[in-house]
This record gives sequence, C-alpha cells and structure tokens, in this order.
Amino acid sequence: MDNIKVRQATHANSWYSGDKKELDEELNSYLSKAKKENIQNIKAIIGPHAGYAYSGPTAGWAYQYLNEQKKRVFLLGPCHKLYLRTVGLSKLDQYATPLGNITLDQEVIQKLAQELGKLAVFTKQADEEDEHSLELHLPFIYKAFPNAKLVPIMVGSTDPQLEEKVAQVLVQYFDNPENIFVISSDFCHWGKRFGYTPYDKDKNLQIHEQIQNMDQEGVKLIENHNIADFYKYLETTDNTICGRHPICVLLQILQKTTLKLTTKLVKYAQSNAVTNPKDSSVSYASIVTYIQ
Repeated sequence: MDNIKVRQATHANSWYSGDKKELDEELNSYLSKAKKENIQNIKAIIGPHAGYAYSGPTAGWAYQYLNEQKKRVFLLGPCHKLYLRTVGLSKLDQYATPLGNITLDQEVIQKLAQELGKLAVFTKQADEEDEHSLELHLPFIYKAFPNAKLVPIMVGSTDPQLEEKVAQVLVQYFDNPENIFVISSDFCHWGKRFGYTPYDKDKNLQIHEQIQNMDQEGVKLIENHNIADFYKYLETTDNTICGRHPICVLLQILQKTTLKLTTKLVKYAQSNAVTNPKDSSVSYASIVTYIQ
C-alpha cells in the first residue's frame, strides 16, 4: 500500500477550506441554498472552478441534482498552465480531498489510453497538482459519490477535429448508465488583467450586462447542443471561456449519443458586476444535461 501514488489537494487552505468539517459544512450550505427544480437522470453537468468564495454557490446549483449513485465520474477540465495539443490522462491511483481520497479507475484509464492512441498523453503528477480546474470539483464529487471511481481528463488546446475524435471514443462511456460526466469551466473573464475588455458604449448597457448577454448567447447554443454555431460563436466573440475545449468535447458527444437529452442552465453569476472599465470579473454557470 506504500506505493499508492496520490495527487495532493494542493489548492486546499487557499482556494477552499482544508478542514474536513468546515469544508463539509460549506458544501452543505451551497447545496441547501440552491433552488431545486424537478430534474432527474443527470448525465452531465458543467460547473465552475474558481475559489469557493466566488463560485461555490453557483456550483451547488448543479451538484444538488447528483443524488443518484454512480460507479464512475468522468471529469474533464482545461489546462491553465500545462500546454497540451491533446488530452491528458493520469497514472496516479488516488486524488486527495480534505473529505477523503477518490480512487482513480486505472482499468478504464488504461483502456481509454489504448482507444485514444495519439489523441492522449499521460501527464506528470506535478502538472496535475498544478492544475486547479479538476481539483475544485473533487470535494463536490466526493460528497455526491463517495464510492465512485474517477476518470480525470485534462483537455488541452485541442482543435475541432481532435475533439470530435475524442468524443467518438468517449460516447460509449457516456451512454453507460453507471457513468456521469462533469465538465469544468468558468465563463467570461473580463478585464485588463485577462486581456479581454470588449464593450460597446452605444448599446446603452452596463459592462456587466453586455458580459451576461454574451455569455447567455453561448449558453443558449450549449442548451441547443449546437456545436457548429458554438465554434462560430467562440471565433466571433473570442469569449474567454476557459473550459471551451472540454465543453466542445461534451457537445461533440451529444451529437453522437443515442440518448434523448435536454440541457439547461440552472444558475448564472458573476464575481463582480462591472460598471467601470478598470474593474474585472469572472462569470460562472451551472448547466445540467439530463435524460428526457
């Protein structure tokens, strides 16, 4: 047992509480405050990955629906520091959270590696520990599915052709009722510090209202499973959706699945309602995909 390779919770005690009891209470608060609709049979969610003080309440709106036990969670997130042109798989045995460790499904990961071939690489532990987009979902996942195994996938700067090929491999796992997919993404990063400040003064709208309108345009395309127009939207607006590539993999899967699915935005928020061009904000969305 001494040879177990564990990804440490490197962002605990900074991005979220590292104390088990405190973190559990915090998650309970996010989950209980989210208003619930009659939505069941969840197949996938899209949720944010900022520090919990900012995005935890929004994430709770998606995770509140994950009450049916699953055997396996596929977690797809973007790379903020590691540069990849493919997807990245993990050789580790467990991912740590302050609530408890999550076991990786290495049997499935090795099978995936064979099926993906040159579309995937194995990432280094240091690179996995450096990346926050997957880690910020782990406590929520552990709380929802304490006995589930994890298949983490880091999605690099992939092109539409590669995303389509990855989806072709993943759709069989998506269709399996034992599995659920979690996609990690924030939405618009607006401000000089992000190098993204589009604003049309002639529209007679506040900056934060224009940001919301732009985000909602993208969300609507996700809800409609419209991958072709979502690619065009990203090209036209250049909206700084950091998880655009994992989202596109999901949208490609939704083109291929035989399941009858509905996708719906359940919560949208911004870290700050920008009115001054010197300010900045990050947008967060919780989106659920469920079987009709």
